[in-house]
Amino acid sequence: MQPMLKLLVVGLSVLSAAGAARAQAPAGTERCAMWIDLYDGEPVAYEDMLEDLLEARVIYLGERHTLVRHHGLQERLIRDLAAKGVDLAVGLEMLPADVQPVLDRYNSGGITFDDLAEEVGWKEIWNNYEQYRAAIEAAHEAGAPILALNARRELAKQVAMKGLDGLEPEWTGKVPEGIDTDQPDYERELMRVMMVMAHATGQSDMMRRMFEAQVVKDEVMADAVVRFMKSPEGGNRTIVVLCGAGHVAYGYGIPSRVRSRLPGVTDRILVFSESGDVVLSEREKAMARMIEITHAQLRENTVPFADYLHAVEPAPEEPAEADSAGPGN
Repeated sequence: MQPMLKLLVVGLSVLSAAGAARAQAPAGTERCAMWIDLYDGEPVAYEDMLEDLLEARVIYLGERHTLVRHHGLQERLIRDLAAKGVDLAVGLEMLPADVQPVLDRYNSGGITFDDLAEEVGWKEIWNNYEQYRAAIEAAHEAGAPILALNARRELAKQVAMKGLDGLEPEWTGKVPEGIDTDQPDYERELMRVMMVMAHATGQSDMMRRMFEAQVVKDEVMADAVVRFMKSPEGGNRTIVVLCGAGHVAYGYGIPSRVRSRLPGVTDRILVFSESGDVVLSEREKAMARMIEITHAQLRENTVPFADYLHAVEPAPEEPAEADSAGPGN
């Protein structure tokens, strides 16, 4: 019998099945953890990985949005890269690009983190925004500009409902030029995760629109990253992108689109394991369903999942209080 990856799916978010039954490990519980070089297939010392990250102009940190453990790793990486003298900027999936003027005031020291959150209505946009405070303030202390990267939620919603070809003129101008939806490996991966195929469900049009909505977000974020890198302020900085792992896995999503806009750009992709820590809210459980992806299916991806994986021993089975799966992919 082939090993299978069992998942619960909510919208375009991928949740481990174990996460529905397990919670984050109780406070004080020690769990084995290590960094793994997925190209070498071996554990790697943290300091050695940091040295390798110095070669990159863009570093993607693929998270599960509400896992506190992931945000702690982000803060540590930002602080340690800054301590090595890297001039950083930090890009956020969690804010739409049109709020950048408010972020610029935060970057200049004109307002506090709390002021920023209030002015952009961050609690409504991204309800666990407080979990990003430590990483953002670490970047701010290091003099790293904070960048809002994402598309407006309304744009993604319009694409998911009508598709790119059905957008009304007021929305078409907000989609980056040259958007590339011809990425069959990426589309296959998302379709597989959703386990909804045209011949099986008759919902191929809906799934194609959802794929296009994901691509629009990828393209908008990639465009924001590259525009900053080409700007006078960003020309010598390393960009650390905080985003859901689904936007960077296998180099699809944002990385492929940054590479196409900026040939020769060096990047590294880091992903943090869920390890049974995701717990769904009752609403998410009602929306979720179990799917299975075989090891053989995963082998169809011809590149590793990321450059580096932070893997943690699975959480214990006992139920406990934990965050919900949170917003977005």
